[in-house]
This record gives sequence, structure tokens and C-alpha cells, in this order.
Amino acid sequence: MSTTRHLVNRQRRLATVAAERTATPAPVREPVDPETVLDESAQDDDAADEARPQEKPGKDEPPSGRPARLRIGLPAVLCALTVLLGAFAAWAFTSAATLNDDPGRRNTALTDIARTSEVKGQITEAVGAVFSYNYASPAKAGTAVKKYLTGKAVQQHTDMLAEVRAQAPKQKLVLTTTVTESGVELLDGDRARLIIFADQSNTRTGKSEETTYAAAMFAVDAVRRDGTWRISAIDTFTR
Repeated sequence: MSTTRHLVNRQRRLATVAAERTATPAPVREPVDPETVLDESAQDDDAADEARPQEKPGKDEPPSGRPARLRIGLPAVLCALTVLLGAFAAWAFTSAATLNDDPGRRNTALTDIARTSEVKGQITEAVGAVFSYNYASPAKAGTAVKKYLTGKAVQQHTDMLAEVRAQAPKQKLVLTTTVTESGVELLDGDRARLIIFADQSNTRTGKSEETTYAAAMFAVDAVRRDGTWRISAIDTFTR
């Protein structure tokens, strides 16, 4: 009888243990955060990239993280700057040489007051003498030519006054030239160029006296020899 009771009790205990094991609840899972899942996925991808062998970029492929335009654009910009700087240097050199060679850079007409006044006074006298002519004393005109003219100015003067000398005896001509204004355009050592403004009167002293007046403007080149300025060329601006 006792044996039967023990067997029954044992079977009950075994049944209770089996029921408890069967009734054990499954573990409860916590809610999943989407951002956490994305972060974990990104970390997994980074780990996979680090584990993967790195490939060297080709000649035409830029290094990772650096735009290709920087590699191509920088040499082009440097070349352009080199060309511009070279052009500027050439321009500056040419400009400096031009300024040094320009006669105006050696012009002392405005700085050498004494020499400017000297050349103006002597050339004014020379113009009045060589461009005046009196039929009664032609030798005086010849003397003035020898004193005040030199170089090609001698032949120029001869051509300019040829008609006056031819008509003077017949019409008893008296030509008078008076300088009203002059300006020194260039003064470089013993060379000068002047602009001349003059009034001319041409008088016929025959039976019926008649005088005509005219204004003249021309330029003369002058050279200084033995302390005296002489006219070396005459420019009447009639070319």
C-alpha cells in the first residue's frame, strides 16, 4: 500500500516539473530603435571597408576625398600667371627703354632757363636778319646768311627767297620780317628746335608805293658753335 502511494507521489512530482518546464515564458525582447540599427549597420560597413584591401588610384582617378578639378586646375592657373607675369615684365622693360630713349626725357628747355633764353634771343635775331631783304643793299642779306645759317638751311633759304631776289630790283622791294613770338620745343645740349611766329611786310617803293602784310609760322633747328646759335634747318610745314 505504501509502495503504491510512493509511486503516485513520484508521478505527480514528475508531472509538476514537466508542467513548469513547459510553462516557462519566452524572453521578452526590448523595442528596437531604428537609428541604433542604422548606426550599427554603418559601423559594420566601415569595419568591412577597413578589412577590404585598398586599391591604388589610377592615373586618371583622383585620390579618395579630393576633387579631380583641383589637380587639373592648379597647373593651368600657374601657367596662366607665369604668362601674365612674363608679359608684364616685357612691357615694363620696353616702357623703361622707351622712356630712356625718348628725346623729351633729355629736354632741358624748361629747366635750363639761361640756355633757353640764350637760344631764343639769338635765333630771333637770326630769323629777322635772314628773312629780311632790301633791294638797295643785297649784300647785307648775303652777310646775314653766312653769319646765321649753316648746313641745309643755306640752300633752303636760297630757294625760299629766290623770287624776292629776282623781283626786288624791278619793283624796288623791301621785305621786313619781325619775330612776334618764339618757343623752344627742344633743348638738348648744343641742339635746339624752336617754333617761330613772325609778321612780314613787303613794300614796293616804285612809282606807286604799296605794302602787303602776312603772318608766318615755321620751325627751325639750331646748333650752337663757338658760343653762337645758328639755324641748321627750316621747316615750313608745307610737305
